[in-house]
Amino acid sequence: MPKCGVAFAGLLPFFALTMFGSSPLGFLSLSSLVDSPITLIITIFWLWMLVDAVRRGEWLWVFFMVIGSVLSAALYFFLVYRAAPSATQGFELPGAQDRQRIKELQAQIHNLDKAYYHYQLGDIYFQKGKLKDAEKCYQAALEREPDDLNTRAHLGQCLLRQNRPIEARPLLSAVVAENPKHEYGYSMMALAETLTALKETDAALDLWKQITAAHSYARAKVQLAELYLVKNQPELAAKEVKEVLADDLYAPPFQRRRDRVWVRRAKSLRRKI
Repeated sequence: MPKCGVAFAGLLPFFALTMFGSSPLGFLSLSSLVDSPITLIITIFWLWMLVDAVRRGEWLWVFFMVIGSVLSAALYFFLVYRAAPSATQGFELPGAQDRQRIKELQAQIHNLDKAYYHYQLGDIYFQKGKLKDAEKCYQAALEREPDDLNTRAHLGQCLLRQNRPIEARPLLSAVVAENPKHEYGYSMMALAETLTALKETDAALDLWKQITAAHSYARAKVQLAELYLVKNQPELAAKEVKEVLADDLYAPPFQRRRDRVWVRRAKSLRRKI
């Protein structure tokens, strides 16, 4: 955690005191908390969100929670904490987003039943972390268009995120063999992750090298660094980690939000190296 994060963490008790008034005894009194369980629940929720914001490095949200207390914590919960489901955090599909089109797509599927609508709905479910629903949509799309490259790639990624790399491998391997640059290298990244999950580290290492030679994805550089450490090559791992952390300093806000899980992993690797 950076120095400013440590400082904020150390001041959490003070911030908690300022939420409900300036009297420390009034806030910390065990009897007052027991007598007011709602206050206790609100306090725990606020502290939970504040600690999470500090951990993620969301300093603007930390500021608003300090001055705006519970309302800002509630907004943070819905806009940030729940925005990136843990199952797919850091593994976003290129261009996919929650377009609030679920009902619209379901209506189009009901009326037209085209593969493209099943595929789009699958992408939305994927981004929401609803992987079983996404898998059903991708399967339905493939039943209608078995050769669609995008659907096969996204189904492979969906299976991988469900810890089913054996099933994901033939789908992703075929996509990458047909188009190594598919979706700006995202499909190749998924294949490299699949090979890593299957303990085929040499093959995975070769793919990560190809990806990082063409792209500067933090996701690729961090996982390449992790494999370098497995291969007992700390100097090469340190180089990749250094590049990730340097790029993060100058990245635009949207990219920093997307890559924050990888930046945290890079910082953890730096301590190990």
